[in-house]
Amino acid sequence: MKPLTDPIVLALQDPTRTLTFDDRGWDLLVRQGRSTNLLAKLAAELDARHALDAVPLAPRQHLASTLLMARRQAESLRWEVTCIQHALAQVDATPTLLKGAAYVMAGLAVAIGRTFSDVDILVPKKALEHTEISLKIHGWQGGHYDAYDQRYYRRWMHEIPPMRHIRRGTTIDVHHTILPETARIRINTPALFAQLQPLPGHDRLCVLPPVDMFLHSATHLFHEGEFEKGLRDLFDLDALLRELGSEPTFWERLVPRATQLGLERPLFYALRYSTALLGTPVPEQVLRAAQVGRPSAATLMLMDWCYSRALRPMHQSVEGVGVRMARLALYLRSHWIRMPMPLLVYHLGRKAVLAIATNEDRKPPPTAPGAAASGDTKTPVAAG
Repeated sequence: MKPLTDPIVLALQDPTRTLTFDDRGWDLLVRQGRSTNLLAKLAAELDARHALDAVPLAPRQHLASTLLMARRQAESLRWEVTCIQHALAQVDATPTLLKGAAYVMAGLAVAIGRTFSDVDILVPKKALEHTEISLKIHGWQGGHYDAYDQRYYRRWMHEIPPMRHIRRGTTIDVHHTILPETARIRINTPALFAQLQPLPGHDRLCVLPPVDMFLHSATHLFHEGEFEKGLRDLFDLDALLRELGSEPTFWERLVPRATQLGLERPLFYALRYSTALLGTPVPEQVLRAAQVGRPSAATLMLMDWCYSRALRPMHQSVEGVGVRMARLALYLRSHWIRMPMPLLVYHLGRKAVLAIATNEDRKPPPTAPGAAASGDTKTPVAAG
């Protein structure tokens, strides 16, 4: 595999190279940055190097606005976490923050310039009902999910349906583990809960320990079937390894902990594609140990072909038949590895039928014979 060379990737790896870009180069870079949710991260990198003021005015305005939005989102997220903490004060379980919320509250560098769409928390399965009730009392409500979707989430998935606050419009995802219980990978959930760490300065809030935090991020990306944020998530892995890898025991605990939790395969993929596509520094002995999660040669060849394309920016500048095929293949794979075949056939078949029905509903009504089409500005020819 070759490293990614898309403008947004190159700019994040060496932000100062953007100072040589012409107008066309900046135009493409800003568009790719927005489509991948990485523009604020680039702005933060330039700002940290005191190079933002050297950017031409038009792209600088885009960078400055998205950086301001990311900072305001981080402030709002801290307030949202406080509200969640208050809402769950009487629940007999300490909620654990996941992913973006954990990065912000733990003060990790990966959170700088990162944008958010929701807050993810983890609670024991036995506490799900009390957690959901408490959130409803404090203003969060479930979405408009039909009976099938409710059953699908509650019986098969690793989370309940997302909940949205009626006043603030914020969304919370409540998990009881990190992969569906029907997934081919069986998570050692008790071992996951056994090593949660209290969040310093916040009563009754936890985060995953550094190794588990990375493993969860890897598991999320390499079981995902949608790639709008795929490149952003790959950069998350890169940033986490660069930051957490400085801790004394991180590297020596990484592979054994993945084995204990049952996450050898996503760890293998995370290390393989972050090093190959982004050049993430990983000790050679860790790469060798991670081979325990290596798939068969044929599977690996297919995964290399798919991920080297699917993890490129979700932007028309890189769209092509190969990229679309890779993302479709990984979308189907994401369903295949998280549910048994009978459920998979029924679930995808139902989604296809609903998609067809929705498209039919959206079609404009047929125009009566002889009637002028909507938007037709031609003047009818008078009879006679």
